Amino acid sequence: MTRVLLYTGKGGVGKTTSAAGTATLAALRGLRTLVLSTDAAHSLSDAFDSEVGPEPTEIDDLLFVQQIDAQRKFERSWGDIQSYLRSVLHMVGVDPIEAEELTVLPGAAEVLALLEVRDHVRSGRWDVIVVDCAPTAETLRLLGLPEALNWYLDRIFNAERKMMRTFRPFLSGSTLPMPDDNVFDALRRLQADLSDIRSLLAGPDASVRLVLTPEAVVVAEARRSLTRLSLYGYRVDGVVANRVFPAAGADTWRRQWVAAQRGILEEVADSFRPLPIWESPYRVCEPVGVEELAAFAVEMYGGDDPFARATDDTSLWVDRHIDTDGRTYTLTMPLPLASADELELARHGDELIITVGSYRRVLPLPAALARGVVAGARLDEGRLQVRFSPRETARPVAPEVPSGSGPLESAQELAQGLTAEYLEQLTRREAAR
Repeated sequence: MTRVLLYTGKGGVGKTTSAAGTATLAALRGLRTLVLSTDAAHSLSDAFDSEVGPEPTEIDDLLFVQQIDAQRKFERSWGDIQSYLRSVLHMVGVDPIEAEELTVLPGAAEVLALLEVRDHVRSGRWDVIVVDCAPTAETLRLLGLPEALNWYLDRIFNAERKMMRTFRPFLSGSTLPMPDDNVFDALRRLQADLSDIRSLLAGPDASVRLVLTPEAVVVAEARRSLTRLSLYGYRVDGVVANRVFPAAGADTWRRQWVAAQRGILEEVADSFRPLPIWESPYRVCEPVGVEELAAFAVEMYGGDDPFARATDDTSLWVDRHIDTDGRTYTLTMPLPLASADELELARHGDELIITVGSYRRVLPLPAALARGVVAGARLDEGRLQVRFSPRETARPVAPEVPSGSGPLESAQELAQGLTAEYLEQLTRREAAR
């Protein structure tokens, strides 16, 4: 299987250089390699000092570079759906330019750019695919969107199709355009595409690497990124510490920098243990071109194999195994570096909503847990444990992490409310005829 490596980090820490150097090293080791960028601000062509286009371009033996045209992928997957939505808005008098803007699904173009990664993996053409991602905030949104968009499509559009089957005979005389099978087929394809992206990036052959510099603010963001990536079930298998001042031959000014960075690097080692920390020294100038990028990667990885697949002992991901204790079940999710202050839980039907800071994941519960009630929850050494008991014997226990309350902070109630309101409006309309 193709090894997929995603590099992300705070803007300006050297993630593009790390991704490009890793890809160059893979090609030198005889692996057919593709490095591509999902960042709207493409810079791989600058790193390799070569012209790069929307298709894989060979710039050295076994080394290909691509800068994805996200808009083209978006139009291919969303075009039929967007055309239908524009026709509906046109019928109600919305300006065509405004309709064009309103029918663009936020973030979808970037998510669908990941379809290029899936297609390349399916082709069997590559041994290694290296992805230069956008800075961490954009990457977290990007990696969280496939599952979230699929959740919305599964509920809202499937409900709409059922309603269309029921009410199409009554609306046959209406001027409002009805979605045809092409629209629903496009939705099914989009759902399948999103599921494929999710399965690929959360699978055993893909992993994320965090790139940072020895600075307190940068390290703090990297710590949060590890927690958020684990929330969404993505494996982090290593950390690149870039621009480390060498201790040898340091003058008084540089010795102070060395001491300050060493303290931060010790914190990095403690925070991200047992993940490997690959250090790259500060250079006189940034590496540009194949030769300099290869030297950069060789020095950074040393004797390690950066293309080995992560093992269970050194990787972090969402673990959905269920432990049993009598008739009590425990759902365990690794959330490294998470704190109880930023964690919220809520239960809605067969789903568990887990929120960490401003990021949220909706987890469908296995049947055995969906039949029970939450009896307690705790955050222990970077692991969230939620206990479920059968309904007839459960004695709810106050969770040891803040629990969600009030109106559900999930779109499901909104979707159900809109569906009910839509049905009511149709009923009133037919009664008035």
